[in-house]
Amino acid sequence: MNQPAAKMTFHVVSRRTDAHSSLSHCKNAEIALDTDLAGNPDAFNPAELLLAALSACMIKGIERVAPILKFQMRGVEVIVDGVRQDVPPKMESVRYEIIVDTDESDQRLDLLHENVKKYGTVFNTVAPGTDLSGVLRRR
Repeated sequence: MNQPAAKMTFHVVSRRTDAHSSLSHCKNAEIALDTDLAGNPDAFNPAELLLAALSACMIKGIERVAPILKFQMRGVEVIVDGVRQDVPPKMESVRYEIIVDTDESDQRLDLLHENVKKYGTVFNTVAPGTDLSGVLRRR
């Protein structure tokens, strides 16, 4: 009988360093966090981290499917903008633009975008609770 595949797990530890910032650690990496009520321009605040995670998810998804689709590209840039509502506090909308430097056809760009939307862990976590939309276009 086949055993179900083990689920991927993730582990992050974040600690307050002072009243202005905190640090998150994962594997051998560290990210400065803006946890200052007045804001800290030298770190990502929680909403910016969410948008960065979403953009990283899109790029990683492209990296994952490009070899499978034999999709040729020279680079990818993702621009993400979010709008926060106050009551209840949440991201009410997120707009993104994925810019791919490629000579592939428009149909292949559409296929790449569909894969990003279908298989992105963070994308599929954010999408149900947020007005999430965007485009994938050629550079």
